[in-house]
Amino acid sequence: MNRVFVIILSFFFLISCNKNVKPNIFWITIEDQSQYLLPFNGNQDVSLPNLEKIAEKSIVFDNMYATYPVCAPARSSIITGMYPNSIGTHNMRAMHFDNYFNNEKKFGKRSEKEQVLEVPYYSSKLAESIRTFPEILRENGYYTYNDAKGDYNFILDIDSVWSGYRTNFKLSKNKTPIFAVYNFNVTHESSMWKRDREELKVNPNDLKMIPPVFPDDSIVRHSLAVNYSNLIEMDRQVGDLVKTLKKEGLYENSYIFFYSDHGGPFPRHKRAIYETGTKVPFFVKLPNGKKEKIDNEQFLSFVDFAPTVLSIADIEIPSEYQGIPFLGKFKSENKREYLFTSSDRFDENPDRIRAVRNKKYKYIRNYYPENSHALDVEYRTQMPLMRHLTGLHLQNKLSEKENLWFRLPKLAEELYDLENDPFELNNLSGDINFKDQITKFNKILDDWLDEIDDLGKIPEKELVKMIANEN
Repeated sequence: MNRVFVIILSFFFLISCNKNVKPNIFWITIEDQSQYLLPFNGNQDVSLPNLEKIAEKSIVFDNMYATYPVCAPARSSIITGMYPNSIGTHNMRAMHFDNYFNNEKKFGKRSEKEQVLEVPYYSSKLAESIRTFPEILRENGYYTYNDAKGDYNFILDIDSVWSGYRTNFKLSKNKTPIFAVYNFNVTHESSMWKRDREELKVNPNDLKMIPPVFPDDSIVRHSLAVNYSNLIEMDRQVGDLVKTLKKEGLYENSYIFFYSDHGGPFPRHKRAIYETGTKVPFFVKLPNGKKEKIDNEQFLSFVDFAPTVLSIADIEIPSEYQGIPFLGKFKSENKREYLFTSSDRFDENPDRIRAVRNKKYKYIRNYYPENSHALDVEYRTQMPLMRHLTGLHLQNKLSEKENLWFRLPKLAEELYDLENDPFELNNLSGDINFKDQITKFNKILDDWLDEIDDLGKIPEKELVKMIANEN
């Protein structure tokens, strides 16, 4: 009798211990890819067998959005659960990269072209109450690993955030629980010119989907094929990671997130406030065939990642976080009716744009109509496709819709019916029939900007002074 009792007691003890085991969480992050470019979102021009196999057993979300259409500001919202324009991380190329690795603020000297800004390199500093989610994970027993993007536009102490960073980290089931970010950069914008002359893995002539923002010509087709070829190489690398996870016994029992840091590596994609710049692919594989009732069509934002990871790990979510947990113990039943995105300075080009959308419409407010959407970003001009489109524009050889991105001045307001116009080519802001919609969205946007205390309204020179005085 006593022996039976001991066995039963031991059984329940094991169950109880198992309930307290924190799950492993792995992130597969790729660079510069819009949702519509991926096969599990309906694209038939490329096959990615390794990712597609994971997606088959995952929750594929339809509406995940980057807070900003460029990397560093977007990453700052991911790691903090805060909107970049509420914590001062909204200007791209604000921070000199040495700031991160030296763990201190430095005011460096800008390039000759950037010096017209009269703004030194600087890094924002988070309020003491705002803590990154990897820090909180570490305090709760997690080994946190980043391989390896670390530019967040704010001062960050590597040692307090990451257990390992750009190291030869060896996965081991004895080193659990694990939170690890694997960043695959072969799909980055730079690969559009660095790999332009490499052998293609996709035949340009076989492509079925040519975005209507581009002319259907040989250079556009070649550029699309280059990107799809980069995606295929990325998928091979992901396959190697999956093999390692399975070998170490970490694949089945872990959460696996897959997403891109913002939209695609083309003009009118990355750095653009349009859907092509902000709507990204996203799916989550749950551990051990776990089921969770979820609305995969709800609006999600990068600010939701931090609270969701903590929710999965059964860790209380800081009240300062602006995102909504969509999985785990603290999953919110609240769903967004409106989704907000923003953009500000890109490299040497100041700008300020704010946008809000619901299921049907998207409203865009341009604070500097004198600036074209096609900002002269030196980095982007290295891309053959960018030079091609610019040449066609100057020769008046683009169609009216293809030329919209180059319009100067751009309109102060834009309104699109996304259900019927997913590439945002038919601006309804000048149509009297949509006056009420614009008035409504203006109010919603203003309320949100007040709610988050949007720092984009502060001239960058003044923002730098504010940050310097706070330190």
